Amino acid sequence: MLILGLTALDLLVYATVDSLWLLLAWLVVTIIPKGCICAWSHHHQHTRTFAWTPLNRLLELSHALHTGITTHQWLLHHVLGHHHNYLDQTKDESRWQRRDGSAMTELEYTLNIAATAYPRAWKVGLRYPRLLRIHLLWLTVTLLVLAGLVWLRPLQGLIVFGVPMVLGLLITAWATYDHHAGLDAEDDFEASYNTMNPLYNLMTGNLGYHTAHHHRQGLHWSELPQLHAQLSDRIGAEFYRRSSWDVLLRVPVLRELARLGPA
Repeated sequence: MLILGLTALDLLVYATVDSLWLLLAWLVVTIIPKGCICAWSHHHQHTRTFAWTPLNRLLELSHALHTGITTHQWLLHHVLGHHHNYLDQTKDESRWQRRDGSAMTELEYTLNIAATAYPRAWKVGLRYPRLLRIHLLWLTVTLLVLAGLVWLRPLQGLIVFGVPMVLGLLITAWATYDHHAGLDAEDDFEASYNTMNPLYNLMTGNLGYHTAHHHRQGLHWSELPQLHAQLSDRIGAEFYRRSSWDVLLRVPVLRELARLGPA
């Protein structure tokens, strides 16, 4: 409901605000929450939110207008692609290695993964034609909705929806760099970094428990801390890393908010 609520606020701003500066202020204020929505879009396409398909499609359209990630994009690129291939850098849809085996820089990886996200999803989709058809249908619907919004109110359509969609795709790519970059391994327990920052895990649905997520990718996000606890003896200390979110815990209100997350 929070994500749909943000979509409703976007539409309100789109319909009522004419000032360029107010529109830019809205873009700046909302880009971090929209970046976090990328994580929830990821979880949804691992384990769908609703039993009724039309509700899922409505939610996915809302996700797409925030993040640039449309229906079944994560399912094809990430669930059926990356999760099957992340131990093989010649196949991984989110590969962090260059062809010569060296590691990409963070910026290089971000631009590469964002630019290839849809072509690589298409390639995976050729093995799953029914899923690919659904993906292409809703990609078309999303682009038509965006085109209509821009046509009716060009400045508002671009700033409230168009730019955040592009930035959301870039944020998604950037956020995944720290999950695996530098770990060229053949074992699930040596191929992911984990982040125990409680605020990060609250805002991303426990993505910091990344080894557990790859060990059982279909598990609901709320159960990842428990699985991580069961697997912790098999995860070496070198597979934990500090997070840039750590500095946010110095802010009292955010520190209290983090208490809502997993212990």
